[in-house]
Amino acid sequence: MAIDRWLWKQHQQGHQPPSLRFYTWKPVAISLGYHQKRWPESWQGLQWQGKPIELVRRPTGGRGVLHQGDLTYAVVYSGRFTNRVAAYQKICEFLIRGWRSLGFELHYGSAGRGYAQVPNCFATATGADLVLDSGYKLIGSAQVWQSKTVLQHGSMRLNGDRQLWHQIFSESIPEPPPSLADLSFSHLVHTFTQAARETFEIEMQIQPLSAQEWAEIRAQPTLK
Repeated sequence: MAIDRWLWKQHQQGHQPPSLRFYTWKPVAISLGYHQKRWPESWQGLQWQGKPIELVRRPTGGRGVLHQGDLTYAVVYSGRFTNRVAAYQKICEFLIRGWRSLGFELHYGSAGRGYAQVPNCFATATGADLVLDSGYKLIGSAQVWQSKTVLQHGSMRLNGDRQLWHQIFSESIPEPPPSLADLSFSHLVHTFTQAARETFEIEMQIQPLSAQEWAEIRAQPTLK
């Protein structure tokens, strides 16, 4: 996520174009929303498969997200929007299109302000999140803004370990559609990249980071 934060700052300064990234997590981690001040004490010192589960701070808002068996996306974008809801709906168009092409119809959630009292992002679905017809929350998203530039993060919950989920959140994870397990990360990335091209009517380039850019990313202060 440090890469996403760097791309967002670079885009604000006019040094980088809008960007779209996809990635998974190794080792497993829990990301906390930028303004999240409370989480269970049991989250300290967690381990899974003999390795520690780190707590990391996102630059975006929202609640705690377990990154295991999920696919994370990040969008850096500039534009004029009437409000934050309109921005979510604009950016999420490519996700809805991509999942529809795979046979999944997504709808926005409707949870109210009470979600802020829940440490688990996937326990509720707000107007920024996307759920299946069954009510299964497939994608949780959050944003951070500066001027007219936005970084939007999201986690697509695909095939997480159910025992680990219960250990962390003390609740049962809703059963995902069995067909999700058949989708590889590489196939999903290809699908959503194509959906972004069609939705936003853009050409895209895969651009590796240079050694200098990596140095700048690593030099950023850690979010606390």
